Amino acid sequence: MAASDNESLDPSDWQALRAQGHRMLDDILDYAEHLRERPVWQPIPDEVRAQFRQTLPTGPSDLSAVHQQFMEHILPYSVGNSHPGFMGWVHGGGNPVGTLAEMLAAGLNANLGGRDHMPIEVEKQVTRWVSALFDFPDTASGLFVTGTSMANFIAVLVARARALGNQVRQQGVAGCTPRLVAYTSAGAHACIAQAMDMAGLGTDALRVIPMNAQFEMDTALLQAAIQADRAKGLTPFFIAGTAGSVDVGAIDDLATLANIATQEQLWFHIDGAFGALAMLSPALAPRLQGIQRADSIAFDFHKWLQVPYDAGFILVRDSKAHYDTFATPASYLRREAKGLAAGSPWPCDFGPDLSRGFRALKTWFTLQVYGADHLGRMIAHTCEVAQYMKQAVLANPQLELLAPVALNIVCFRYRCDHPDVVNANIVVALHESGISAPSTNTINRQLAIRAAIVNHRTRTEDIDALLTATLRFGDQFSSADPHAASKQDDIHHE
Repeated sequence: MAASDNESLDPSDWQALRAQGHRMLDDILDYAEHLRERPVWQPIPDEVRAQFRQTLPTGPSDLSAVHQQFMEHILPYSVGNSHPGFMGWVHGGGNPVGTLAEMLAAGLNANLGGRDHMPIEVEKQVTRWVSALFDFPDTASGLFVTGTSMANFIAVLVARARALGNQVRQQGVAGCTPRLVAYTSAGAHACIAQAMDMAGLGTDALRVIPMNAQFEMDTALLQAAIQADRAKGLTPFFIAGTAGSVDVGAIDDLATLANIATQEQLWFHIDGAFGALAMLSPALAPRLQGIQRADSIAFDFHKWLQVPYDAGFILVRDSKAHYDTFATPASYLRREAKGLAAGSPWPCDFGPDLSRGFRALKTWFTLQVYGADHLGRMIAHTCEVAQYMKQAVLANPQLELLAPVALNIVCFRYRCDHPDVVNANIVVALHESGISAPSTNTINRQLAIRAAIVNHRTRTEDIDALLTATLRFGDQFSSADPHAASKQDDIHHE
């Protein structure tokens, strides 16, 4: 039997597809334009969840019908991070230019694992832009990844290879003599420990250094820990500083960390998931002094730069060390001097992924259309809004500030008896009301309401709405039996 030539996924009527596509584009832009008219988040009804228990469809459905399912059953019940009232986790709000760029990238359907094509040149240009931003050399290497968790993992692997030699790629950690240890702050993101785990070094090899009163890594205790490990015959190899901690937005003393790393000959990495891009703001950049001396920096364009998810990035000063950690000779990855197989080295030589989407395009569009100056002002504005919130909390005797406001994260609580239970109830009530979506956090063993002001759409009126509702729900829960009314449902911060 002859093979059919009629199994293409292209439409038989391109004009009908085009018309439906325009309706879909209009709907998602309408969503963005009218976000304030929607709740930040709303619970998913059981009957809506039931719509997603269906078996695999074997026959076709009309595109317009499937789009309608999206509009009715998916769009209203999203996480809500595009909304100006979303303040719970460090999620960016996206931007309409990035939305359009993502559409173009999907239509192009380029694989950025390798070979010689223009999308890779776009990624290289973004690498050069951020290299200049952080005062890295033109020879620095960069790679788009899913997010900072993956970027931090790549940094640990590069530092591990430098410490043990590239034979670790063949022999594994068990075949190498030095026992490596690394250092980070008690306020660092959990993905640093996860990276040590995945790198085969183990979480026990990560020294968690206590913080000072400003929630920064205590550098004196860091130095003492390094000396103690050397005395035990261990090999320190890696310091992970934090630029914008997940709990309170603190920035470690990066200049002192750089000095210690240089003195001890350790790899100096910075987890700058959201805080690193404060370099775009002249008002905030001085607070990152020392970031220019890092060996590697991990950060997310999808946080403070508002690029649609996902767009993480790893920047490495020593591109050869980066390349040597991942490059893999394989016949199906053969390189040529000319043709489509030219252009070596390829992005797959700098990370674990062979299949890679065109994340660079939405980032490139965002940087080009808005410009670095505007983006820097937007980042600074979120910090100004956080300062407004700080002052509003301090001015109200029913509220209590629980941590310094270093950048754009405000941790506070409602004052009452049984404050942990009551404030946990307040957060759930805020979510279910659709007014605002903060998260909870633990600061000095006290449960805090944590507002991370990352979204470019968030204004002081959104802060006023959050605080007004907090006081209202606080009065309600504190006047009742807080344990009986408890709605705590294991809400964690990112």
